[in-house]
Amino acid sequence: MTHELLTIGRISVDIYPNDIGVDLEDVTSFGKYLGGSPSNVAVAAARHGHRTGVITRTGDDAFGKYLHRELHKFGVDDSFVASVKEYPTAVTFCAIKPPHDFPLYFYGRFPTAPDLQIKADELDLDAIRDAGIFWSTVTGLCQEPSREAHLKAHEARPRTGLKQGQYTILDLDYRPMFWSSEEEAREQVAKILPHVTVAIGNDQECAVAVGQGTPDEQADRLLAAGVEIAVVKLGPEGVMAKTRTERVVSAPVPVETVNGLGAGDSFGGAFCHGLLSGWPLAEVLDFANAAGAIVASRLSCADAMPTPEEVTSLLAERGRLAPGQFATQNAPEGAAL
Repeated sequence: MTHELLTIGRISVDIYPNDIGVDLEDVTSFGKYLGGSPSNVAVAAARHGHRTGVITRTGDDAFGKYLHRELHKFGVDDSFVASVKEYPTAVTFCAIKPPHDFPLYFYGRFPTAPDLQIKADELDLDAIRDAGIFWSTVTGLCQEPSREAHLKAHEARPRTGLKQGQYTILDLDYRPMFWSSEEEAREQVAKILPHVTVAIGNDQECAVAVGQGTPDEQADRLLAAGVEIAVVKLGPEGVMAKTRTERVVSAPVPVETVNGLGAGDSFGGAFCHGLLSGWPLAEVLDFANAAGAIVASRLSCADAMPTPEEVTSLLAERGRLAPGQFATQNAPEGAAL
């Protein structure tokens, strides 16, 4: 299989409360779901019809078996998902207190987790090289042997070796509990950026990667590092994407937030869908923005990933153009479309 999207890194079992708006100690029942940002992104892109896979590790336990089953359910290739006998599958709890409070509690990640035990000599470099999009996150750089594996994977597909329509994406996903300092994270990001064509993060994550500044200054620094598309999430002001010749902003897509934790992963999978579909950047950004909003309005992450029809429906409800409509909106009557 040649993957249209191949991701590497974190996977876990998400334990989310069924009780909304209360602290974790007051929750009486929970549901369990597939989680972990790169794995969620693979699920999101699969929901849009793409051949996706994930390179990761689980524990050799019941939760590991559950995650394999969920990947199969979502149509994500698990050929590169192996088990690590020494460590249990990671579990993540959260409290859900919309609209803005979703504290996370990581179990089975300290001192390490199975998905941080990916080793460089275990990688299928041909699969990584051939993938339409290769997606990794900054969290995968936080410790060895995962750090070396990520670097080797990126070195296997240098920017100069990419074909038309291939992209290498770094999610700037900085989680301070996994690092000794921001400086350590910035040092590791600097080793990966020379291989990356797209970088995605919010202003705080961009600050870790390339320093403090305005969103435009941060995007310009990412572009100066050789990235072709810099995406900076602007919170309540939407999201901006910038290339050397173009700057586009997608305004927020208003929804009633239930759980904001999976929105970024839904955005990522939909962004990949737009790139793989060859859409103009403005269309990619609007579609991804709406996809993220849909998951923010739902309880779970992986299970909540929308279909393309759901995304275009939300755009229409909000009076926004769907991909393909941008070029035809002002077409003269009788023009060939």
